[in-house]
Amino acid sequence: MFDILAAAASADAPPAWIQWAPIVGMIVIFWFLIIRPQMKRQKEHQEKIGGLKKGDQVVTAGGLVGKVIKVDDSYAELELAQGVRVKAVKSTIGDIIPPGGSAAND
Repeated sequence: MFDILAAAASADAPPAWIQWAPIVGMIVIFWFLIIRPQMKRQKEHQEKIGGLKKGDQVVTAGGLVGKVIKVDDSYAELELAQGVRVKAVKSTIGDIIPPGGSAAND
């Protein structure tokens, strides 16, 4: 009698890969909806900052708008107002304002 119950229980058990399918599915969904787009945005930002040049108008992550005066490997010197210059880490530059764009207070 116990042999029949044991055989019936083992016949009803699903294969092991079916138990892992929902977890693998969630990982794939997270990859395509969250991780991959974030990596793409980060790569685009690095390329944009890598192309930073003198004369570009930028917005820092802190919200300061300035004109690039000098660029080196890690830093960019920005002119926020006439005679007001700051040195910013290049990775903290949020965006480059396209030519013809204007700041809020101009």
